[in-house]
Amino acid sequence: MKTLLENIYNSAKADIDNALTIADIDEIRLKYLSRKGEFNSIKKGLKDLSDEDKRTVGAFANQITEDLEQMLKLKHEQFYQKEMTERLQKDRIDITLPGKFVPMGKIHPLTQTTNEIVKIFQNLGFSIVDSSLSPEVETEYYNFDMLNVPKDHPARDVQDTFYLSLASNVVLRSQTSGAQIHVMENQKPPIKVISPGRVYRNENVNARKNNFFHQIEGLYVDKDITFGDLKGVLNEFIRQYFGSSRPTRFRSSFFPFTEPSAEVDVQCIMCQGKGCRTCSGTGWLEVLGCGMVDVNVLKGVGIDTDVYSGFAFGMGVERLAMLKYAVDDIRLFFNNDNRFLKQF
Repeated sequence: MKTLLENIYNSAKADIDNALTIADIDEIRLKYLSRKGEFNSIKKGLKDLSDEDKRTVGAFANQITEDLEQMLKLKHEQFYQKEMTERLQKDRIDITLPGKFVPMGKIHPLTQTTNEIVKIFQNLGFSIVDSSLSPEVETEYYNFDMLNVPKDHPARDVQDTFYLSLASNVVLRSQTSGAQIHVMENQKPPIKVISPGRVYRNENVNARKNNFFHQIEGLYVDKDITFGDLKGVLNEFIRQYFGSSRPTRFRSSFFPFTEPSAEVDVQCIMCQGKGCRTCSGTGWLEVLGCGMVDVNVLKGVGIDTDVYSGFAFGMGVERLAMLKYAVDDIRLFFNNDNRFLKQF
């Protein structure tokens, strides 16, 4: 048996010396040292030897196995280093060459503006309405009826509202104000929320108007809420967004779902109040509408108007972005012109 082991050992050494690749080394390892290899097959016969022979032949077999393992390891390392060197030479990279420019995408200016506005109101204690309570496809019930908009109001005409063919009373929402009805139906006061989203109006597209734009609706309902609270919140928002140096004004106005109502104007950044095409020569741009929630709206959702009152406001994101970044045409936000967008 010892002679047989020596013959297998010599054969294995010869194979190792003649090996040319790592794959050859792996095959030799399997042939001689695997569980079904030649050495293990011979070792199985040790049980038939005498105790003395077992000790002698067993020690010899273990020594041979260790020697072969070492030879295979050294040969494998030699081939590995050689192949690695050849690969590095072949795939060599000149690190002094300039890298390839990969353009990075940026957040759209309207998204930037929305995020900034939302953050300001979150810091003022407002939370964001869940998207399920602020759908873009609405019924007239939420878009008009529950907001105290009469049936004969011009805004309900097809000239101003996009009606869908799904049903006679289904529309693309013309304002985010419908979200306040959904919220008040599903939540009891106190309520302090904002609802950002897209709105649609059937209007002629020009430098100041688009038939698709973005609004942020705000609602605060609690005990003892006054118009003073409304002015305080909006003045603080304007201060944080525009800075304290930008002149603003509150003008009395009318909205069916608020009473009293007001519009907030900010001095036109294009002409500094002198008058230009962006502000239609007035020197001011309206940035939001607001007012105390009409008692009919609160009663419609089951809120006790003897106990609770509230205010609401809605602002156009595009208009605020135009003022923030001195953009004189709303259409620039939607033209996907990288020369414009990359500035942000």
